[in-house]
Amino acid sequence: MVCRWHDAGTYDVNTKTGGPNGSIRMKEEYSHGSNNGLKIAIDFCEEIKSKHPKITYADLYQLAGVVAVEVTGGPTVDFVPGRKDSKISPKEGRLPNATKGVTHLRDIFYRMGLSDKDIVALSGGHTLGRAHPERSGFDGPWTKEPLKFDNSYFVELLKGESEGLLKLPTDNALLDDPEFRRYVELYAKDEDAFFKDYAVSHKKLSELGFVPGSSGSKPVVKDSAILAQSAVGVAVAAAVVVLTYLYEVRKRMK
Repeated sequence: MVCRWHDAGTYDVNTKTGGPNGSIRMKEEYSHGSNNGLKIAIDFCEEIKSKHPKITYADLYQLAGVVAVEVTGGPTVDFVPGRKDSKISPKEGRLPNATKGVTHLRDIFYRMGLSDKDIVALSGGHTLGRAHPERSGFDGPWTKEPLKFDNSYFVELLKGESEGLLKLPTDNALLDDPEFRRYVELYAKDEDAFFKDYAVSHKKLSELGFVPGSSGSKPVVKDSAILAQSAVGVAVAAAVVVLTYLYEVRKRMK
């Protein structure tokens, strides 16, 4: 999930730069402050890459995110392989700053070509995992079951402050804006609506700057599709994103 977002979330719809192109693997990029600690997930993915060398890093990171959502109970997100890798990293500052609010969120997501609905739906991805103080400066999970993908992020958000649960300024910003809040309230009461919109927004994010079916994607489609459908490939991809969370959550609950 983390590699997927941090790789894709750098896209600029105006300059057609950044996006899900695998550049997050480059030291220049994973050393950005907003990517602190991400090298752990990148190294996990490297183990999969060594077993399936023909899949691009760009496809692998997005596939891992798709699998993580599905195996933790979330919606099935359509995955189309064929992304090309790049070694060109965008300048630092393209990812959201968790300490800021509504205007900042819109600036970041609109730059990617995404909508208000996408902003709220994708924020629902916080239903999985937790923040680590040594990485982001924030600590704790957003929900009581951080290994389960459901709509509890929105339910907890509407409850206000809850002991042991995290709410970032960017989370609270979803309540401050009427348009954002409209979706928060919808998703809190209707999990099916959240799952449907999340799947669409996740796919959109994972394909920023990528045109599925383009001639350039054909050479890697077969190998990527085999990996996506392989029981071993799916299990390992899921482990990349899920087992790290499992270890961290259990360690902190002891």
